[in-house]
Amino acid sequence: MNFLDNRYARVLTAVLLLEATAFYAIASRSERAPLVSPLTLFPPAFGGWTVARDAPIEKEVQDVLRADDTLNRVYVNPSRTDYAFLFIAYFKTQRYGQAPHSPKNCLPGAGWEPVETGRQTIDVPGWNAPIVTNRYVVEHGDDKSVVLYWYQTHHRIIASEYWAKFWLVVDSIRYRRSDTSLVKIVVPVRDNNIEAAIATGVRFIQALFPSLLRQLPS
Repeated sequence: MNFLDNRYARVLTAVLLLEATAFYAIASRSERAPLVSPLTLFPPAFGGWTVARDAPIEKEVQDVLRADDTLNRVYVNPSRTDYAFLFIAYFKTQRYGQAPHSPKNCLPGAGWEPVETGRQTIDVPGWNAPIVTNRYVVEHGDDKSVVLYWYQTHHRIIASEYWAKFWLVVDSIRYRRSDTSLVKIVVPVRDNNIEAAIATGVRFIQALFPSLLRQLPS
């Protein structure tokens, strides 16, 4: 089989070309990094959800992640029956090789294996259209969780890693910006009810989203 006839090879080639173009677009021009408040100031309560605890990130993980700022919290709903884990990694520039690590690659390394993958469309306040996120159901032994995540950049919510690379090139050229954020929500699955966990994640994102818009640069 010819190399370029292989779909995976074509996708890989396109990604490598995008990364090379992004590197040139970022490296060849000065950037306009926006001012962003520290994630420690992210609201401890919104839409009835409140912080249950902050979860510190190990130094080894921070060293690999190379994010400029991170947030790792557990929130609980008003009735204290549902929990959601919120993780945000903010990168003010991707000029020096910093970039979000895709959870679909990191989760298996932590022992969580995907058993279902797809996309989740969510109506959120303050946005002119429903957002589309990645949706993973992962398991570790007898435990299961629903993972919803996306990349949040200049006026964009992006699920696809490939489109994130594309818009990185566009924004680097047009706006002289390469800042981005990875937003990830994890909801434990109880009683093997995956749909209920997805619904909890959707409600959490709907409550969370206005605070995200105020916190992360537009």
